[in-house]
Amino acid sequence: MRTAFRCTLAGALAAFLLQSGVPRVAIAAGSRPLTAILLVARARLPDPNFADAVVLVMNNLGPAPVGVIINRPTPVTVAKLFPGLKDLARLHDKVYFGGPIDMGSVWYLFRASAPPRRAIRTCDGVYLSADREQLLELLRREKPMEGLRIFVGHAGWGPGQLEGEIAQKDWTLEHAAAAAIFGGKPDAPWPTPPAAATPQS
Repeated sequence: MRTAFRCTLAGALAAFLLQSGVPRVAIAAGSRPLTAILLVARARLPDPNFADAVVLVMNNLGPAPVGVIINRPTPVTVAKLFPGLKDLARLHDKVYFGGPIDMGSVWYLFRASAPPRRAIRTCDGVYLSADREQLLELLRREKPMEGLRIFVGHAGWGPGQLEGEIAQKDWTLEHAAAAAIFGGKPDAPWPTPPAAATPQS
């Protein structure tokens, strides 16, 4: 699983280095009004991709809800994703698993006091983008990972699917705010560590 993930991440980086702009799903966004929420998965959700997940979900990126899981760090460091930026070598911040869809994509959430170029506002002071040049600028700052979280992949639902999952209490809803996005403890690593072997009697 970890080897497959590293290969997927390498592919994501290759694709990312060729792209510039906001995430592809944003093309369909138009001028829809913003609605962003945090979804917290119920205990023991059967889908391993979403068990114990906290997901920032937005309605303005396409015809159905789209989001990123914000509390699933991968084993891969940001420094390994960007080996050309030597100043990152001293950091241990991880790349996050954003969701099982389009694992060849790299997205990022970041805090900004004013609306930046080529980014989509998710909530007050927090923006989502996939713009390569802008991310490289952020990573060259004195404190590159301050108010920044990088993801591979994203989460998504078909029309009406998320509403049904909420109705059956798979998710609880919380307010989307910068403190909740960047201040939460990332306690649901991905891939899920293998369960300990059961001792034989």
